[in-house]
Amino acid sequence: MLTVRPKVAELVFQVYGRPLHPELFNICQSNSLKRGDYEAKIDITTAGHVVTWRYGGLTLTEVAASAHHPLPQRRRLIAYRLRGQRDDAIECRGGVHYEVSFQLEPVEPEVFWTFQHELAEDGARLGMLHRFDSSGRMALGALSYIHVETRNRSFLVQAFHTFPDDYAIVKSQSLFRLP
Repeated sequence: MLTVRPKVAELVFQVYGRPLHPELFNICQSNSLKRGDYEAKIDITTAGHVVTWRYGGLTLTEVAASAHHPLPQRRRLIAYRLRGQRDDAIECRGGVHYEVSFQLEPVEPEVFWTFQHELAEDGARLGMLHRFDSSGRMALGALSYIHVETRNRSFLVQAFHTFPDDYAIVKSQSLFRLP
């Protein structure tokens, strides 16, 4: 199966107060974990990522996907086009707190290739890394890297997605905090 990224201009960032069906996404790599009272599933998808976090009957699902991807409207808490930089936060029932910061960063080609090379070298041993096929325009394909830090009362997700055709990097950092 060919796994090439959509155009970076087509990306959206959304958060739901519910789980989403996995068959909605083309999942390239997946990891699940449990720590203390919460559990999480992290998926690298063809367009970005899906993080499903559960605690005490509450589910938050974070999605970086293509705007053309048909996703539900029901219980959508955050929805932004991935442009520039944005920060947001949600207070959930039971005192759970969710914070996110994401940015789309266009960079010069030499900066892009240096970043891509460093991510490829370090990513495999420090977190989840997926290499995508080349679009044909560039010799190397895109990368997705996700690093998580777990504590008993918090869960931090850092995601980096590269887009070689656009010399762009999508960076996001999400924090799920227990009361």
